[in-house]
Amino acid sequence: MPRQTPPDSDKTKPQPTSWRRRLVVYLLNIIMFGVIGIAGYVSYIYLDMPSLDAILHETRDAAVVFLDRDGREIRSVNRIMGMPVSVDTLPPYVWQSIIAIEDKRFFQHGPVDMRGITRAMVGNLARGRIAAGGSSITQQTAKNIFLTRDKKISRKVQELILSYWLENRFDKNQILDLYMNRVSLVGGMRGIDAAARAMFGVGAADMTLAQSVQITAMLKAPTSYSPLRNPERNIARARVILAEMVRQGYITLAAARDAAHELAPARPTPDTNVYRYWTDFVLDEVYSRLGTVSSDLYVYTTLNRQLQEHVAATLPKKLTGYQGAVIAMEYDGAVRAMSGGADYQASQFNRATAPRQPGSAFKPVVYLVALENGMTPNTMVNDAPFAIGDYNPQNYNKRYYGDITLATAFAKSVNSVPLKLTQKYGIDAVLNMAGRLGVGTKLRREYSTVLGASEMTLIDLTNIYAVIWNNGESVRPYSITKITDASGTILYERNPSDPIHILGDETIEYMTQMMGDVVTTGTGKRANAEHVRGGKTGTSNNNRDAWFVGATDKLVIGVWVGNDDFTPMESSITGGTIPAEIFHDIVN
Repeated sequence: MPRQTPPDSDKTKPQPTSWRRRLVVYLLNIIMFGVIGIAGYVSYIYLDMPSLDAILHETRDAAVVFLDRDGREIRSVNRIMGMPVSVDTLPPYVWQSIIAIEDKRFFQHGPVDMRGITRAMVGNLARGRIAAGGSSITQQTAKNIFLTRDKKISRKVQELILSYWLENRFDKNQILDLYMNRVSLVGGMRGIDAAARAMFGVGAADMTLAQSVQITAMLKAPTSYSPLRNPERNIARARVILAEMVRQGYITLAAARDAAHELAPARPTPDTNVYRYWTDFVLDEVYSRLGTVSSDLYVYTTLNRQLQEHVAATLPKKLTGYQGAVIAMEYDGAVRAMSGGADYQASQFNRATAPRQPGSAFKPVVYLVALENGMTPNTMVNDAPFAIGDYNPQNYNKRYYGDITLATAFAKSVNSVPLKLTQKYGIDAVLNMAGRLGVGTKLRREYSTVLGASEMTLIDLTNIYAVIWNNGESVRPYSITKITDASGTILYERNPSDPIHILGDETIEYMTQMMGDVVTTGTGKRANAEHVRGGKTGTSNNNRDAWFVGATDKLVIGVWVGNDDFTPMESSITGGTIPAEIFHDIVN
């Protein structure tokens, strides 16, 4: 039997896998798991992103913008953005300045400008530091609208996702609109319109070329390049932007040179605290008229800006340790100025709307009753100690003048005469007169009311005097002439009814004559000045409240001085001292 040869072991054993093949498989696995890992990470980041549609249409408290009688903005409430702007509504140089310096190829590249990123990387390597970025306007828009400023990989991934989402949903002009409206440039407020108003007092649509490039200069770093805080750096960068606009063909060299000459530091915005008592007061009226406010509003008010600033500056100068308030209204009730205290930042309590005892400032109501019943300024009356029941107030100076004219009794603000007049004509006649003047329902039916013991606000008291100087016709104070929404639709417009004739001509003539005597020979002499027609002082018990209400050719002005906690002031402080002096300084 022939001998069998065993099989060749090299041929029967499995051949080892090539190391190259193993390497390929290994790398493919790494790539596959890497792709899966990246996809998972991107999915996680995507799911962790904010709702895109919700943030694009973010809800916020409705902004309320207050304007003075000339239609100029005073201040705003809840406004975190400026007025909406777009490529179509702005002068071309506004958005062109942004494109020229921030993303010159914006209209040519996609969501990410790879050429710009490469150029920035090369430049940074050459400088040995990060001196330039390559983010496109789309990427910046994504960051401004949706994301925090945390320097994390996850945020950068979100930025890229959002950039592609934005470019798929909007065209380039719309993305640029989003960018201009949402970019943060001024503490807490967003949009180039907000920045333009804060820095130059104009809306974005009204900016000059010079102002446009100065706002654009802030995009690099809002604080570092602010025309208010760092004007030199801002102007230097603005010149660079002008040069780029010329190089890219957006403007001519001549236009750039003219704009360069106009570059200037921004002026600080006015201190809006001088309007705060007023705008708080008006805002309450807005809510009472419209109820819940769900859209941005523009409130056209009666405020005289110059007078308001003058009142706000004058009031604190005379208040040495006390508080005060001022109301100035025209004869028809248009409130032109209001200051509810010496310093809004220190106290937001509006003392112009707080009820206090008017003291002798209420006495014109009593004297009007007497004048309507046939008495005249020359009618003789007797000033002597007098009591009604157990109510027996004395004159402020503890003196009594005996037989004097009605005009003298009024000018010297004696107490016995108005009490005797009330006894003669009846307290109901006095309360009825107060009702005709607009304050009757707020008064107590007691004799102390005759001497000003029933509380009323400075607005109410000033309104009484406005009726007298409005030729006896009814007056209702008003602060708003019109309210519109952001599109200009009128939501409210004042439509006053015809005034009611409350006081006769002779009564008015006598009353204004008597109030004129107060500032020439009576207790209000410190208020006298050119164009002052008259007024009346008032001091409540224990000098807790001091008042002066007077009139010029056009205005009725009420002043109150006292302490918030109702503690007495110094005995020397009466309506004829600090309040009269404040009135004098306001009208001069």
